[in-house]
Amino acid sequence: MGGTDEKQPTGTGRPTSRDVARLAGVSHTAVSFVFNGRAEGNLSPATQERIRQAAAQLGYRPDPVARGLRRRRTAVIGLVTDEIASSPFAGRLLRGAMETAWGSDHLVLTIDSGGDPAKEDAAVAELLDRRVDGIIYAAMSLRRVRVPEGLHRTHSVLANCLPEDDSLPAVIPAERAGGRTAARLLLDKGHHRVAMVGGQDDLASVDRLRGFRDALRAEGITVPKEWVVRTGGEIAGGYEGAMRVLDGTPADRRPTGLFCYNDRVAAGVLHAATRLGITVPDDLSVVGYDDQEHMAEFLTPPLTSVALPHRAMGEAAARLLLDAIDTGRTPPATVRRLACPVITRASVGPAPGP
Repeated sequence: MGGTDEKQPTGTGRPTSRDVARLAGVSHTAVSFVFNGRAEGNLSPATQERIRQAAAQLGYRPDPVARGLRRRRTAVIGLVTDEIASSPFAGRLLRGAMETAWGSDHLVLTIDSGGDPAKEDAAVAELLDRRVDGIIYAAMSLRRVRVPEGLHRTHSVLANCLPEDDSLPAVIPAERAGGRTAARLLLDKGHHRVAMVGGQDDLASVDRLRGFRDALRAEGITVPKEWVVRTGGEIAGGYEGAMRVLDGTPADRRPTGLFCYNDRVAAGVLHAATRLGITVPDDLSVVGYDDQEHMAEFLTPPLTSVALPHRAMGEAAARLLLDAIDTGRTPPATVRRLACPVITRASVGPAPGP
């Protein structure tokens, strides 16, 4: 009876490894071996199992802070980004990074800088003070970024952006290949009169248009200058651009396919087509870009879109960072481009007859 009492937890607070050792009838060192990954070769499988059962019975969990200090790690990575609160894509990137980190027993501490450089520097400094194992710096729209001060003092990876000084590894969408994919969606349906609507002077616009023209050029098709309409990235810009290339043009001379800079632009294009009595996809096929959640699939008709791989970028950036943490080696400052998959819906159909 007395021996049984001795194996109970020492107090009413959180159970300790010494409580586990008493309940399992083993040394404190044996418990440490099990929870520090050193049990193999030091303890029999039966002893290991007895220790784990005792830990489960007591509800014991190793102290991550103490374990991190022993390993000189905290099992936490930081993620600094510019617009978590306002971007429709932030959740996907965050989920990818957080689930990948969790799979390697790491937590993600996230800070939204609002795009303020001073706040970014302060955020990185705060994360460094907390001794995070590494930092992901993410942007919600593809661009070249100033590397926040302090980011070179730990393992760091960029997601959906490129460093101005090419000093850090980055994971970004394969935008030029995405533009080629969009063109092929139209070409494969027999469309030869195609236009691009929307966009601005940013990296994504430039690369998507280059890829779009690459695919058309391979088929001997040149897009007329007046059919490339840069009208921004919002619904109003899509409406304006579509009206410019469609309104007042005879059906046999207007585009039969439109590639849109993003899904918001595509929504404006669909509105303009309805206003002009042009049926999608019978008279006009429309391809969006981004596969924006809560939008693309709810348009009329539901929009075929080239998806941005935000979740995959979060996963890839976290994996790259975790590998650097595990090996202790900084990854080379290379750019990894991830494929942009097609989400097929109802806005693309065969080209209408002449």
